[in-house]
Amino acid sequence: MGIILATSRSFSDGDLDLVGRARAAGHEIVRGPAHHGLTELAPLLAAAEGWIAGTGPVTDAHLAAAPNLRIIARYGVGTEAVDLDAAERRGIPVTNTPGANADAVADHTVGLMLAALRSIADGDRRVRAGDWGVRRGRELGAATVGIVGFGRIGQGVARRLRGFGSRILATDPYLPGGVIAERGAEPVALDALFHAADVITLHAPGGQTLVDAARLDGIRPGTVLVNTARPDLVDEAALATALRDGRLGAYAADTLDGDTAGSASALLAPDLSPRVTVTPHLGAQTTQAVDNMGSMSLDDVLAVLEGRAPAHPVFSTPDSSRIAGPSVARAAKPSVAHS
Repeated sequence: MGIILATSRSFSDGDLDLVGRARAAGHEIVRGPAHHGLTELAPLLAAAEGWIAGTGPVTDAHLAAAPNLRIIARYGVGTEAVDLDAAERRGIPVTNTPGANADAVADHTVGLMLAALRSIADGDRRVRAGDWGVRRGRELGAATVGIVGFGRIGQGVARRLRGFGSRILATDPYLPGGVIAERGAEPVALDALFHAADVITLHAPGGQTLVDAARLDGIRPGTVLVNTARPDLVDEAALATALRDGRLGAYAADTLDGDTAGSASALLAPDLSPRVTVTPHLGAQTTQAVDNMGSMSLDDVLAVLEGRAPAHPVFSTPDSSRIAGPSVARAAKPSVAHS
């Protein structure tokens, strides 16, 4: 019986019994810590043939501790925590789950827009404290919304916004303007989007800072910024300053710099609480998304362990002793990309 290491907290935690599916295919799922601490993981990696990896780091040291590993299946879309070069050197294919949580994150994004525009979280806090004072909000349908990154999630947000009647702008270096227009948004350059939008939502990969002090100088007073992508897309100290001086009307996010250590974030200062809403990585946490991510990652692991090509490669090794099928080259990453 082969060992498949799973380090995502929510793997097989939906409606589907993925542990049973693996067992029926002749493999055992072994759980490991989501933080990927090497001291705890090393004994598990030593026996693992497949790894369904969560958001923790996957380094060359992890791979050195896994002599039998034949595939890393990222449970989710982002692969910035995976040392792809180290995996490629060792002939270990890497996969992800594109589109598995796109609808869930798009729903959550629109929910955060509404929460920010209508002060929903702050209103709840005030009522519980006995304060029923009214604070006037803005309607989403009357807003110009700028979408940064027009992949599956960005396009899902646009589809939802059309029901509200919002004007929708989008920027994405991967997509020609004509394609963006066909998919329901007005194509604009990144800086033009920041100048024109009332609400801006980020759907780009990490590893770049898109919202800094200079870019905040060009936004409309009172702009709402939403981030359900990555914390390093924004300069949190600059956001805090812009919130205090009124350039930024509200910030709503599903992530913070440091995440669980995020109590040190400048955005959690008590004076900013009326205009900052943060959720603890809830965007992808729906039963449907959990089932989608789990099924896609497990199917790719089983494919490789059975000598077949995975369906969702970030790249594949051409080593036919490990995996059947052609190699898929990794594309160079532009400065702004879609999720």
